[in-house]
Amino acid sequence: MAQILFVITAADHWTLADGTEHPTGFWAEEVVAPYRALTEAGHGITVATPGAALPTVDEASLTPQSTGGPDRAAATRSALEAITELRHPLPLEKVDPDGFDALFYPGGHGPMEDLATDPASGALLTRALDAGTPLAVVCHGPAALLAATRPDGTNAFAGYRVAAFTNTEETQAGLAQGAPWLLQDRLTEAGLQVREGEPWAPNVVADRTLLTGQNPASSTPLAEELLTHLS
Repeated sequence: MAQILFVITAADHWTLADGTEHPTGFWAEEVVAPYRALTEAGHGITVATPGAALPTVDEASLTPQSTGGPDRAAATRSALEAITELRHPLPLEKVDPDGFDALFYPGGHGPMEDLATDPASGALLTRALDAGTPLAVVCHGPAALLAATRPDGTNAFAGYRVAAFTNTEETQAGLAQGAPWLLQDRLTEAGLQVREGEPWAPNVVADRTLLTGQNPASSTPLAEELLTHLS
């Protein structure tokens, strides 16, 4: 049985370009679907957040429109409430990556607020990368890769191929115009190679030990890709 660390945002908002706070957190499907796939395969999950704060779910991710109907919305909420690890997160600053076989970073806009600049998360990702630990990161989760810098200021993931929430998707979601920055642009500026798939369709990119998914629909395929690296 592998031990997998879910690193989840502690943010409950995303500060927009005009200074207003857009309510957010983590995206439900990006926790629920991978948790289900990984635990059903027999693996253990631990949750860590900055400061051991209880993570906030983005309520928009629990609506019938986001989940595919009232029944699925109710099922997603129920599944989320059953994940007891979310109520007992470790402090990210004290996590030893050597104690885990893989790391998983879900999205939601929350990582754009905190993990994108979190030094503890950046150091954790860099250590895991150098150790050859599989890293699975989905949707806005790749914002955390921006904090993984070397002493010379270069990004540890520069040159890696990745999938991430695209400018097109951010525009279609209605938040691009007010965004202080766009994830696809920042990743490209940091030297990562964003492989853009069709909007809202599953798109998983595997480059060495870095496994990334473009959007919520990529959550389950990404977890399945991670399982192949753990087998």
